Amino acid sequence: MTLRSLSMRIAIPVVACALVSAQGPPQDQPDPPSRVARLNYINGSVSFRPGSVEEWTAATLNYPLTTGDHLWTDRESGAEIHIGAGVLHLADQTAFAILNLDDRTAQLSVTQGAVNVNLPRLGPDESFEVDTPNGAIVLLRSGDYRIDVNGDANSTALVVRAGDAEVTGSGQAMPVHARQMLRFAGTDQLTTEALAAPAPDEFDRWCMDRDQNEARAIRASERYVPPDMIGAGDLAGNGVWRTDPVYGPVWVPMRTPVGWAPYRFGHWAYVMPWGWTWIDDMPWGFAPFHYGRWAMAGGGWVWVPGAMVARPVYAPALVAFVGGGGFSMAVGVGGGGVAAWIPLGPREVYRPYYHVSDAYVRNVNVTHVTNINVTNVNVTNVNYVNRTYVTAVPQGTFTGARPVATAAVRVPPEAIGRAQAVNAMDVRPVRESYMGHPSGPGQRFGTPPARAMERPVVVKQAPPESARPMGGVRMANQPAVAPNRPAVAPIRPAQPQMDVTRPQRNDRPANIYNGRPQPANNPPSNPAPQVERAPQREYRPPQPSNPAPQVERAPQREYRPPQPTNPAPQVQQSQPPQERPHGQPPSRDQRRNNSDRKKEEKKQ
Repeated sequence: MTLRSLSMRIAIPVVACALVSAQGPPQDQPDPPSRVARLNYINGSVSFRPGSVEEWTAATLNYPLTTGDHLWTDRESGAEIHIGAGVLHLADQTAFAILNLDDRTAQLSVTQGAVNVNLPRLGPDESFEVDTPNGAIVLLRSGDYRIDVNGDANSTALVVRAGDAEVTGSGQAMPVHARQMLRFAGTDQLTTEALAAPAPDEFDRWCMDRDQNEARAIRASERYVPPDMIGAGDLAGNGVWRTDPVYGPVWVPMRTPVGWAPYRFGHWAYVMPWGWTWIDDMPWGFAPFHYGRWAMAGGGWVWVPGAMVARPVYAPALVAFVGGGGFSMAVGVGGGGVAAWIPLGPREVYRPYYHVSDAYVRNVNVTHVTNINVTNVNVTNVNYVNRTYVTAVPQGTFTGARPVATAAVRVPPEAIGRAQAVNAMDVRPVRESYMGHPSGPGQRFGTPPARAMERPVVVKQAPPESARPMGGVRMANQPAVAPNRPAVAPIRPAQPQMDVTRPQRNDRPANIYNGRPQPANNPPSNPAPQVERAPQREYRPPQPSNPAPQVERAPQREYRPPQPTNPAPQVQQSQPPQERPHGQPPSRDQRRNNSDRKKEEKKQ
């Protein structure tokens, strides 16, 4: 019997083996969301805290983020996140969390730092909300936005370069339109200031350049995959598209390692609510491992995306898990058991190993199988097209989030014949499974300051209880404590190089950005924008628009009493005789006076 004609028997229930049973999810648990956020860019030291664990660890490229997850970018570090077609750029020293993420809602929080958001599309039934300690920001349309949270000043700044947004807080709702910036500060009593949007700084230009390159890459593949498929922008630059006579459009990866095979170069993590999730090592390793199928064609591996749909449903790993006692013995792995899986091929049904509804099974398979009768899915005798490409590792490698390629064991043909279907949820996760990292030194990550994580955020839509931030939440429609609400200041021209983030630091290298997007495995430094604060001006009271003309005053003269028109003649009074100094001859007047006196004396 050749391997190609070998029929693998898939037996349900699961055959007991060296796996430890774990308690399954409750039957009333809702279906997991159809989309996630992807951590597709890491620069420097980026920390991650999953929603299911109160512990920080180093972030991992291609990790799927969902409700309750937190990120912290350390000093001189940065990250980039994709949610559908939307892109979020995180500057350094930014505290970011996902409060709620499902099929139609994206509710995020930023308690410190700067985030640049690019939304190429936003459907009429979709909601995109960014909550801050000062107010809830709802992005109403596609566009480009920037949000800066200054924890020291207890203020937030929203810049809308394109699109429309609304800020809600303390019972107020303030629209912000394109080419505008709104500063708002406080919590109980919100103060606001409306400005014209400042010119893009170095961080803005770097983000715009990456967004433009991402848009061009998506357009190059939009004939084959929908633009909302997360990771679609990585396909054009890392592989080629061609048409296969059997499978139709297929994508062929380039520059793969020797011995490469799907689901072999990477590791496993336990991500709630899906469970065991594949994290690929390749920088393009997201879309081909969470959507579509793999097949051997033309002498190599090709990825088959399947039929075009508006939004494909995310899956943690499109594989079939196999095992069993006879399989483990044939493989020759010692105590502790073995974990093994097979990549699903085109038109093969993906049966989730986590609790889902029948509708979910149909939706997650619709790109490859459209006529699924969920109640009659044949799971007893299935000839998987990729059955000879089994990857097997010791169970400790599987649960410990260790690299698969270095621990993979050879699977002999006789082991394939003894393989049976197993439920991956029967493998109990350990601490490393949740963290997505093996234990040990060498991990570079920082712990965010407590003051950044403990700030409560203002929300317009209440998030799930399990995903609420450490500082709690406050509904945006709660009125302010003070009875009077400050009016929004009129829009005035922006000052050049306005600081909307935090105090200036002068210890940064000059060549932070080079203006071009960098590959994920060799990124540039990505700090938050540092711009000079506008100078403070002395307050001057407002002047009337039409001031009264100023009349020049005549010079003041000293006051003088008025003089009569015909003044009375002045009568000269006689002067008494003055004594003549000794030895000086008398004057004419004195002689006249002496003569007159003598005449008077003779008369007497």
